[in-house]
Formats: sequence, C-alpha cells, structure tokens
Amino acid sequence: MSELSPILKQATPVLAERGEGVYLYGEDGRRYLDFTAGIGVTSTGHCHPRVVEAVREQAGRLIHGQYTTVMHRPLLTLTERLGEVLPAGLDTLFYANSGSEAVEAALRLSRQATGRPNVVVCHGAFHGRTVGAASMTSSATKFRGGFAPLMGGVVVSPFPTAYRYGWSEEEATRFALRELDYVMQTLTAPADTAAFFVEPVLGEGGYVPATAEFLRGLRERADRCGALLVVDEVQTGFGRTGRFWGHDHFAVRPDVVITAKGLASGFPLSAIAAPRALMEKAWPGSQGGTYGGNAVACAAAIATLDVILSEGLVENAATQGARLREGLAKVAADAPAIGDVRGLGLMLGSEFVDGDGNPDPVTAVRVQQAASAAGLLLLTCGPAGNVVRMIPPLVVNADQVDEALTLWQEAVAAG
Repeated sequence: MSELSPILKQATPVLAERGEGVYLYGEDGRRYLDFTAGIGVTSTGHCHPRVVEAVREQAGRLIHGQYTTVMHRPLLTLTERLGEVLPAGLDTLFYANSGSEAVEAALRLSRQATGRPNVVVCHGAFHGRTVGAASMTSSATKFRGGFAPLMGGVVVSPFPTAYRYGWSEEEATRFALRELDYVMQTLTAPADTAAFFVEPVLGEGGYVPATAEFLRGLRERADRCGALLVVDEVQTGFGRTGRFWGHDHFAVRPDVVITAKGLASGFPLSAIAAPRALMEKAWPGSQGGTYGGNAVACAAAIATLDVILSEGLVENAATQGARLREGLAKVAADAPAIGDVRGLGLMLGSEFVDGDGNPDPVTAVRVQQAASAAGLLLLTCGPAGNVVRMIPPLVVNADQVDEALTLWQEAVAAG
C-alpha cells in the first residue's frame, strides 16, 4: 500500500471535501473560514462560479495544447488581457507552471540578457524550492538545507526588516542600502551584476513590506550599473496587497515581473513579463516546457482577471485589509505575546515573541492550531516560524473578517 511522503506535514487537520468562497468544508461536514487561500492562490475564492464555468467549458474543447507545438486561443487572449494590468512597457510574456519555474526563467533571462553572472537577492526572501530558486532563498534553512552545493553567483544583501533590527523603517532602510553598496564593493562588482531580485513584501520571510526608499534605491543602483530590477510578485500580485501589484505601493519601475499563485484561482500557471527588447535577448531554446500555458489554466486565469476587475476585488482587498489589520492590532494590544502586526492589504502577519522579544514559534503554532480547532484556518511563516499569517481570498467581506477576528482573539487568549 502506498502513501504520501512522511515529510509532507499538514498545517491543519482538515480533510477538505469542497470549497465555496472563503469557506472550506471538511468530509465531516464542518465549515471552516479559510484564511490561507491555498497559500494565497484562490484569489477569487473557492470555486467561483465564473471560474468554474470557464474551466468546464474549456475542458470540453481543449485541455492541453502544448504551446511550442500549437497555439491556442486562451493563451493569446490571456496575453492580451494581461497587457491591460501589467506595468507599462512589460509587453511580452513567458508562461510556466509554478512560481519557482518563473523565478528560474527570470534568472536565466537576466543572465543571458546582460551577459553577467551574479544576482543580488534580499536576506529573508523566498523565491522557490528548485535549485536556482532555492539558491536565491534565505527565508529559512529548511528550503535550502541538505542538498548543497547550491548554485553560485547569488549574493545576499539585507532587507529593511525594521522590527527584527529594533529600528524605525527609515533606519532599517538606510542600513539596507548602505550594506547593499558595501556588497557591491566587496562581493559582486557592478559589471558582474545581472539583476536585483526583490519581493515587495517578504512572504515566507515573515510578511515584511519593503519601503519606497528601499525600492527606489534598488532601481537607482540597477540603472547605475546596467543591471535589471526583477520584482517577484508571486504572492503579492493580482490584488493581494490592495493594489494590483505589490510594487504599486512604492511607485517603482521593474524590468521584469514574476507572477503566479493568484493568477489562475488555483490552477497551476505562472509567468514572467518583460519588455520585448529585453525578452528577445533570451537564447533560443531557453524558454519552453510541456505544461506551461495550459489551455484550461489560461481559461481560469482569464476568468480570474474578469472577476477581480468586475467585482472590484483589488479595492476590496484594500478595504477589508484595513479592517483586518485594525482588528489584529487591537488583539495584539492586549496580547504581550504578539510583538508586531504588519503587511499590506490582505497579506497580514502577527509575530509572536517571548518576554525577551525573541521569536516564539511554540506559542505561534499553539495559537494557529487553536484557531484551526475553532474553525479558522491559518498558516505560519518567518525564519523561526513565529509569524501567523492571514491571506484570505480577495472576496472576503466585512462580516467574515469580523468572524475571523473573533476566532483569532479567542485563539490568542487560549494560547
């Protein structure tokens, strides 16, 4: 008898039978508020009727049309539609299946387009689990440990994690940029630097937003040395932060955008977007894959985009995110175990610490498990696993936010 790998550990005990909107239903019939959204994937909620219908219709026409063999209409339509929401000038796309694959594609493009070997990434970043992406990841050793040596040519520089340093955002930003300049003087010469990779909000690294000054500093340094600025929007894109793209909060211009997760409401689809003049510098044969741009996934993505725009889900993420953050801050004010509440839009984290201000993953997990038992599904993140994150579907409403906050308050009190 075969079974799943014992290394795969569930964050909750739920055996899901079906989903609807912000709710999951277990096989035992119990209803749960899903504030995990499949790690930020089910942007339009579980089984949104318009997404379901688009998938059903497409599956009856064409399931798989391998896109370097034949072309299919959903891929062309999606590409055209994404042009309406992508940053100006990023007018060509390459599709893959996962965030890690898209990161690898952006890495390959960066090196081939510039002819340079090195990339600079931020300390605390998560870019994926494949070898190249894991080599660029420093959010926790569990993502990169045990299969060294990793890929060379990756240089890690500080991110402005103000709470961890015990500084203001301004102080943390000045430090991060000063250290970046030192990195460029000591570890990767400007002429050897292909790209800077950055998440607008550290995801697995603990839900830490960047700052406008920090991202402007990356842009300025990239321009100065002829490197690319690659913005990893795998988790922050498609309305998650209350703007369509996470970097929209900071008014920065990327050279490459990476997107996945919320792009197709649960179907495996990812992409990188870049200007044509940049994308055409990729070497022939360097972009491809069997399942990338799958017809059903593309149909789901088109429907997802339609729902996000027509139902005002970006604006809803901003409104409900503000409501959720206010409630989380109130809970934290009465809970010494919560040292910080942070994030953007519907991407919020509560960091648990002990009496000395050190990370407290034991309490974080205990509270997360208490919330699950009460009917609120949550996940942890952060290098020490001491940040409990809330990433509900973008369709969440005020009543559901309030219900989640009530359950959260009870779980924190019980923890």
